[in-house]
Amino acid sequence: MQKATFGAGCFWGVENRFRRLEGVVATAVGYAGGHVQNPTYEDVCAGDTGHAEVVQVDYDPTHVSYETLLEVFFDSHDPTTLNRQGPDIGTQYRSVIFFHNPEQERLARDTKARLVAEARFSRPIVTHIEAASTFYKAEEYHQQYLEKMGRGSCHRDLP
Repeated sequence: MQKATFGAGCFWGVENRFRRLEGVVATAVGYAGGHVQNPTYEDVCAGDTGHAEVVQVDYDPTHVSYETLLEVFFDSHDPTTLNRQGPDIGTQYRSVIFFHNPEQERLARDTKARLVAEARFSRPIVTHIEAASTFYKAEEYHQQYLEKMGRGSCHRDLP
């Protein structure tokens, strides 16, 4: 089992997208990349903790590759908007990949470079690639939120 951590805006829709992948064993939404210990949703939304809303993915690399997870990540949001996804604005909604080992870092940087070279997006990719920091699991009501609410996505329908 391995872990991957991604910030791509509203964590509800991103979690929902990853949960659908074969080989993903578990997901959790939470906060990473900040400077405050044990932040709450309200703390993070205030924009003063430095955290991003993230999804932590536990996956079986014999069934789904990290490269596939990266493709889902880049397809799940607009990686060209700085600190914004749809109507959500603030550093907590930044596009970020938190790598857990040197291989994940290499693959993340290579994937980002490939997407730039392919000109997949019409604007520059602003996704940060950073070493994984402490992951703080969000409050229970946020976990699998869209499933609990009977909805398929956050701001748009995700395939």
